[in-house]
Amino acid sequence: MKGAPQEGASTGLPEGAREAEEAQRRRERWGWAEPGVWTDRMLATLEEGVKGGRWFSLVDKVYAERTLRLAWERVQRNHGAAGVDRQSIEAFAARADRYLAELANDLRAGTYRPQPVRRVMIPKPGRPEKRPLGIPTVKDRVVQTALKLVLEPIWEAVFAEQSYGFRPRRGCKDALRRVVELLQARATWVVDVDLKSYFDRIPHGGLIKEVEKRVADGRVLSLVRGYLTQGVMDGLEHWQADAGTPQGAVISPLLANVYLDPLDKAMMEQGHQMVRYADDMVVLCRSREEAEAALGMLREWVTAHGLTLHPEKTRVVDASQRGGFDFLGYHFERGMRWPSERSVKQFREAIRTKTRRTNGQSLATIVAEVNPIVRGWFGYFKHSHRTTFRRLDQWVRMRLRSILRRRHGGHGRGRGLDHQRWPNAYFAGQGVFTMTAALALARQSR
Repeated sequence: MKGAPQEGASTGLPEGAREAEEAQRRRERWGWAEPGVWTDRMLATLEEGVKGGRWFSLVDKVYAERTLRLAWERVQRNHGAAGVDRQSIEAFAARADRYLAELANDLRAGTYRPQPVRRVMIPKPGRPEKRPLGIPTVKDRVVQTALKLVLEPIWEAVFAEQSYGFRPRRGCKDALRRVVELLQARATWVVDVDLKSYFDRIPHGGLIKEVEKRVADGRVLSLVRGYLTQGVMDGLEHWQADAGTPQGAVISPLLANVYLDPLDKAMMEQGHQMVRYADDMVVLCRSREEAEAALGMLREWVTAHGLTLHPEKTRVVDASQRGGFDFLGYHFERGMRWPSERSVKQFREAIRTKTRRTNGQSLATIVAEVNPIVRGWFGYFKHSHRTTFRRLDQWVRMRLRSILRRRHGGHGRGRGLDHQRWPNAYFAGQGVFTMTAALALARQSR
């Protein structure tokens, strides 16, 4: 009689080898998580589920020398302006070892306090109004980044599938791909959702309660509270926000997703197909009745959680008819998609800044500045309807002809005989990137 099979015999691998193989697969699944912070043992606990569902003793991971060093390297790569203390990235870099040691000591002792953020107003692309941006100090950006390195995997293990914004290995194109899939599956009744000033209105109390569902470390919770309530400096004015997360803060996108995750799951439990990128979201349904029900549920949840739906911008539309809807820069309508009016306006504004008729640079220099804009725009919008690109290529060439016309004593826009004097082939010879040619090449490759 043969003996019982040895443990691991079913795979032909000894137990140690199987564990190593599983650890390798786990590390690949969590390849974006910083290994200097999240060890293999911590990742295993993350997947198996921590006892009680809440994580204790996390602050030591935040103030660990390696974590702060990794956080500083990321902050340095991102550059960015100085905060209220006027300390630049370069100034911090000159004494980085000293500053990181000070931060570690303050965090360990519990004496670290965030400084106020410096508030500036920046233009909204394609809009006349401006939006506020908070610029934390370099030191605060380092600590926020360290905090994010520690906290992000905890929520990535539980975030809903239909959330795509500001998440590792996910992005706009994934969200757009899902929208196309649902539209092709005839889910053409769309709830176009607009949360009014979402980042400015997140209730602090409700957000902290969501964080507490996963984190039990009181000192980490104090850090989160500190960033939510840190002061704001606007010139000589100083105040504290009583709601919202500071736009510009490293930790804000994660916290914004934390607060909306229960909405993602509530919609999923009711069978509604929602696609969300941060505070941009659409719900795709198979009937008007289903869409109205989804809108009613959204309105109820949003009101109960201290938020507001924009009354004019939130609506139910039939994407199979004229009108359609915009999402993440695209316009969807009648089975087609193309860049939204705002996206086209932003594109034209970006090109205008490089192609003013008084531009004194050489044509080669101008083309070198224009091409990355056009190439990048095409890379994002290349799945648009084929008629999208020809008129924009023509418009770019018109801007370049206008410069040449001015240099030869003419006035106004490039037109008429200018097309013969500087035909399309001339600009092709100058290396001007055209989207129609890139589209044709992409189709040949496919």
